[in-house]
Amino acid sequence: MGSHVRSRFTPWVAIALVTGAMVAILLAMGRPPICSCGYVKLWEGGVNSSGNSQHLADWYSLSHAVHGMIFYALLWAVGRGRWPRDGRLVMAVVLEAGWEILENSPYVIDRYRTATFALGYSGDSVINSLSDIGMMMLGFTCAARLPTRATVALAIGFELVALWAIRDNLTLNILMLLWPIEAIKTWQGGLLV
Repeated sequence: MGSHVRSRFTPWVAIALVTGAMVAILLAMGRPPICSCGYVKLWEGGVNSSGNSQHLADWYSLSHAVHGMIFYALLWAVGRGRWPRDGRLVMAVVLEAGWEILENSPYVIDRYRTATFALGYSGDSVINSLSDIGMMMLGFTCAARLPTRATVALAIGFELVALWAIRDNLTLNILMLLWPIEAIKTWQGGLLV
């Protein structure tokens, strides 16, 4: 195997190892492999349904794509553009896998239930967490290939679409986890009526 082929293959091995470790940790934490309903759907549009965060994609998939765009920008800035893109992608996968593990911890699940309108949130299925990593990688790849203005416009567009569709997005998610505002929680809960 030539050195060029080997160097292009190495990041994918690292990504497979990171995601494999994440899957093992999530399963050890008691996360279900797939939805308890027993099947896998491509899309779950009901934000307050028992299938949310259990299937391949849902409205929160948009926020994971935005994660990828943000990780691309941050890792480019930290590495001052000198770190190879494949290496930054592996680091982004490590960050996203770490978030998936943290997000599915009892502490964060409970925090979602008390600080946000996600009253029945029980965490993600493993397949949803894998899909979230795929969405992050898609966002990272878009950021790597699109002009900066187009990437920023796409990220803002994703945030606005999610805000319109489910009264939630990455920005509100972070705000409500770190500094809950009762008025926002009440407004978000208006979807439940």
